[in-house]
Amino acid sequence: MSGKKSVQRELHLDLLKEQAFLTLQREVFDMTNARNISEIFFIFLKLGLISFGGPIAHLGYFHQEFVTRRRWLDEQAYADVVALCQFLPGPASSQVGFVVGLSRGGPMGALVAWLGFTLPSALAMIGFAYGVSTLGDLTNTGWLHGLKVAAVAVVAQAVWVMGTKLCPDRRRVFLAILGAIAMLARPFAASQVLVMALGALAGWWLYRHQDPPGSAECIPVSLNRTFAKSYLAIFSILLVGLPVLLHFYPGVVLATFESFYQVGSLVFGGGHVMLPLLQERVVATGWVGSDSFLAGYGAAQALPGPLSTFAAYLGTIMYEGPFRWMGGVWCLFAIYLPSALLLLGVLPFWESLRTKAWAQAALKGTNAAVVGLLLAAFCNPVCSVGINGLHSFFLALTALGLLTIWKCPPWLVVLLSAAGGVFLL
Repeated sequence: MSGKKSVQRELHLDLLKEQAFLTLQREVFDMTNARNISEIFFIFLKLGLISFGGPIAHLGYFHQEFVTRRRWLDEQAYADVVALCQFLPGPASSQVGFVVGLSRGGPMGALVAWLGFTLPSALAMIGFAYGVSTLGDLTNTGWLHGLKVAAVAVVAQAVWVMGTKLCPDRRRVFLAILGAIAMLARPFAASQVLVMALGALAGWWLYRHQDPPGSAECIPVSLNRTFAKSYLAIFSILLVGLPVLLHFYPGVVLATFESFYQVGSLVFGGGHVMLPLLQERVVATGWVGSDSFLAGYGAAQALPGPLSTFAAYLGTIMYEGPFRWMGGVWCLFAIYLPSALLLLGVLPFWESLRTKAWAQAALKGTNAAVVGLLLAAFCNPVCSVGINGLHSFFLALTALGLLTIWKCPPWLVVLLSAAGGVFLL
């Protein structure tokens, strides 16, 4: 009996030791994971404070930080991430950051990566909205007109850069021009969706016989395909169900969420392309005045981080009261939610999808349609509102020269345009 008790005692001690070891291992893992999550947050916070220049420039900052310096991704994996984010709707640079955070720290890493990169410009845009609201009538202020002129220069540069990149042949240039004409003739939200859908169809027809792209390294993210399908289902249910729900339960809170969710679901090409969609959703409906809209868009150019934080400004302007900042957070969440759901849903299937010739062909047509939408937005409302005489025309020409010839950072050009507006307009 004593021998049996001795064996039981030893087994009990071994069990206690194993439990203690597992507990210690779990604590070490939790501490390591917590340090990893905090590291991701502060790295992206730094990038959110210094990343001027728009989505293309942001991708350069990310490459320097995560490929060259930290080696979190290799060249091929990073290129694969960028290709995926260009394929999906939503702000491309924020999506790349989301995937980098996901690969490094799982879902929590993705969340803190987005939060760190978005927080600086979102707070600044909400603060700017409070300032604009307290200033009252801005119709005849010179600095406001200067911001609208800056928007002319910035959008003109975006049209040129995106056009040369996404429309390298005559067929895609023709598709872009047709898209712009269609949008100028019928400037409605439904027209924008139709233009992109027809662009995808035309791209598939024109480029369907081209060879599919070669294979690339896998994105270093492991996600369950079953969960991925549920994310895609949630995205689709919200996209289709929110307008139906709004029909039966009308209200400002639900209406703003539905509008910004739709914009986030339909935008290809980054923050600049959100301009025509947002203009149709918030200016045409009377939620935001045209002057305040373009002032906020101009101010967004002077800030680092993603241009999509313009949604935080619009949400703050639309609501009233001391807690209007909650409207900004609400609209910011709504515009980013679709891209997060799509990324989580598509990532497990991307490797097989990206090798399909039809998908790449359709994407070429969609990108050309995106350039057409941006060109239409440049004509109206950017130019039609921002240029009202020789002084504003030459100020816009100067701002464009500073951006393209002297390579001045956009934030400096915006500040100089606002100052020029005070003295000239």
